[in-house]
Amino acid sequence: MRSILLLTCLLAMLAPAPGAEAGRIRGEPAAPASGAAAQRGREPAAPASGVAAQRGREPAAPASGVAAQRGREPAAPASGVAVQRGRGEPAGPSACAPPGARCLPGAPARAIGVRGVPLPALRAVPDPVEGGRIVDALGREVLLRGVNVNAFVEYWAYDPALFTTYPFTEADAEAIAAMGWNAVRLLLSWSRVEPEPGRYDDAYLDDIEAAIETLERHGIYTVVDLHQDAWGPSLAARPGEACPPGDSPAFGWDGAPAWATLDGGQPRCVPGVLDQRETSPAVRAAFDAFWADAPGPGGVGIRTRYLAMLAHVVARLARHDAVAGWDLMNEPNAFGEIFGGPGTLAGLAGFYAEAVAAVRAAEAAVGAPRRLVFFEPSALWAVFDFGAPPPFTDDDQIVYSPHLYQGGLGGTLSEAAFDLARADAATYGGAPVVTGEWGSGPERAADPGDDYFERHQALQDRYRFGALLWTWREACGDPHKAGDARAGRVPEVWGLFDVDCATNQVRGWREALVAALRRPVVRAAPGAIAEVRWDPAARRFELRGAGAPPGASFAVFWPSRNGQPPWAAAQGLHAIRFEAAPGGQHYVVGLAKGGAWQLRLGD
Repeated sequence: MRSILLLTCLLAMLAPAPGAEAGRIRGEPAAPASGAAAQRGREPAAPASGVAAQRGREPAAPASGVAAQRGREPAAPASGVAVQRGRGEPAGPSACAPPGARCLPGAPARAIGVRGVPLPALRAVPDPVEGGRIVDALGREVLLRGVNVNAFVEYWAYDPALFTTYPFTEADAEAIAAMGWNAVRLLLSWSRVEPEPGRYDDAYLDDIEAAIETLERHGIYTVVDLHQDAWGPSLAARPGEACPPGDSPAFGWDGAPAWATLDGGQPRCVPGVLDQRETSPAVRAAFDAFWADAPGPGGVGIRTRYLAMLAHVVARLARHDAVAGWDLMNEPNAFGEIFGGPGTLAGLAGFYAEAVAAVRAAEAAVGAPRRLVFFEPSALWAVFDFGAPPPFTDDDQIVYSPHLYQGGLGGTLSEAAFDLARADAATYGGAPVVTGEWGSGPERAADPGDDYFERHQALQDRYRFGALLWTWREACGDPHKAGDARAGRVPEVWGLFDVDCATNQVRGWREALVAALRRPVVRAAPGAIAEVRWDPAARRFELRGAGAPPGASFAVFWPSRNGQPPWAAAQGLHAIRFEAAPGGQHYVVGLAKGGAWQLRLGD
C-alpha cells in the first residue's frame, strides 16, 4: 500500500507561496488544454478542455455562466478568516496531517488526493442513527460523486453496423475531473472476464487496471462494478421466435457469458403487462439456475463459477488504493416473492454472504486491505420501493447502493426514496449509502420548467449520500436504444455527449446538462460533515462539520466562472488556498484548527 502520509508531507514541501494559485503565477494565463486522442476509428472522447472533437470541428466549450460579480464578497465572521480571490491566509505554525505524520513545521496546506497524487484508501464508518460515512486513510469524510462508465461492457448489438460503447481515454478522465467528480463506477462484464469456463481474460483485466490508474492520475476513485442487465447478451429472442399476444421479443443485454446461461428453453419474450426486461421467462429461468447454483459446464454450479470469477477480479485489482470497492452485482433479479422460484430476498442475502467471504479471501490472499463492498437491493427496488435483502454479514466495510431512479424513470422524486434508502441502510448497522445509479433523460436539463437534476443533487447533499450518475456517454448501438430502433424512431442517447444517431456522429457537449451537473463537490472534509448546501441560482455554497482533528486537511471542488476562484469565508479553518483544477475550475483547500468548522464559498 502506498505511503499516503509521506506523500502528504512531500506535497506540502512543494506547495505554492501564500496567495498564489497552484501551477501558475497570478496574471499568467493557464496552459492550453490538450486535445483528444484518436479512438480506433470511433468518435473521440472529450479532450482535456472538456470539448468533444468532431472530425476536425470543435464545438465551443460549455458556458461557465455570467461574468463574476464583484463587490459581493461578504466580510469574514469576527472569529473566522476571509479569503478573497486568491489572497490566502498564510499557513499556521503546524500545517500537518493527523498525528503520526512526518511533516515539516510551517508547511502550507495542499490538497491530498487531487490530480497526480495517489488517492488514500477508503473505509466505512457505520452509524445507524446519523447514517454511515465513508472516510479516507487520513480520517477525512469523502462524498463519492461521479458517473458510470460503460466502455468495457460487452453489450448485445441490435445493429451489427453500430458500435455499442465508446472507448475510455485519458481525455475522458480529464473531462470527468473537470466536472468536479471524484468517483467512477466502472462497469465490467462477466462474459469478458471469463469467456470460457475457468479461463480468465487477463488482457481484459489489464485494460481495466489501466483505466483505474488513469482515473487515479486525475484524482478519481473507481468502484469496480460486476454489471449485468437481464442476465446477459445471449438471451435475445431467437430468430423468428413468436411471442404471445401483447408480449414483445426480448432484446439481449449484458453480463453473463452464453455458457453460463441456463434458460431451460423458456420463451425469450417480455410480458406486456409489466414491460420489464427482467420479467422475460428466459431471464427468470437463467437467474433461477444461478440462485440454485445449478450445475453448468464441467458439473460446476453457475453461482460457484460467478464467485470464483469475482474473486479473480478482486485479486487482480485489490492492490490499488484508488479502488473504492466492489459492486457485487448490478440490479440482481431477486423477486421470488413476486414471481416465485429460488430468487427470494433471503436467497440474495445468502449470495451476498458468500460474495463478501470470497472478496475478503481474495484480498487477504494478495495482502490487500479490505476494500468497501457495495451491494444493491433487487432490480425492481426503485419501481416497488421494496427489495432490500435481510442482513447477511457482520463485516462493517459494506456500502448500501440502491439505484435512486424515483422521479427519473417514472414515479416521483421526493424525500421518501432517500428516507427509504437510509432506513434500509440502518438495518445493515448503519452502512453508508452511495446510489450507484441515478438520472433521467438529458433533455430535461434543457427544460427551464424541469429542475429534476438540481433537486436530486440537493437531496444527495441533504442526506450526504454518494451518487454516481447514469451515464458518462452512450452509443447509438447500445441496447438501451434498441426499443427506439424497433419503433422506427431515431434514438436519443443519454450521457453528457449529444450524438446524432441518424449519422452516428457526436455533436458535442450537452451544455444544459453540464451546467446542471457541475457544482461544488466535497472531495474530503475534516471530521464529520454536518451540512452541505448549494444554491445554484445565487452560486453560494456552505459546508459545515465537527470533530476535526487540528491540522486535518480539506478539499472542495469549485465550478469557476471565467477561471476565477471564489471568495471564501471560514470559521475553524485556516491556510486556505485555491489550486487549479481541470477545465479552468478550482480546488479550495486548507486545514482545520480543530473541532467545529464552517466554509462558505461564492462568486
